[in-house]
Amino acid sequence: MIKASKVVFISDDLEKSFNSLPEDDFLKKSIKQAIQNLRENAFYGIHVPKRLIPKEYIRKWGIKNLWKYDLPKGWRLMYTITADNEVDLISALLEWCNHKGYERRFKY
Repeated sequence: MIKASKVVFISDDLEKSFNSLPEDDFLKKSIKQAIQNLRENAFYGIHVPKRLIPKEYIRKWGIKNLWKYDLPKGWRLMYTITADNEVDLISALLEWCNHKGYERRFKY
């Protein structure tokens, strides 16, 4: 299923962290590409089963679904999909982390 979406950062702090990355940083370039892909297709990533959603995400943001977008060099971008007025999809970026941080977050 291909469904376009608006892409937003879940918080101002996360957006500031993204904007503070150097323009030539591979991570910033990778996240920019991910944002473009998610604008074209909200379901671009890999759906994370509900039972595996970290409780912190549910407590902090009240999310009901979680998606993982694999970035280069073992980095992961976590996002959730929601609807605006039940019509337009929104992909809300939650965080990005390296492989070690991802393993800790998901208790692997």
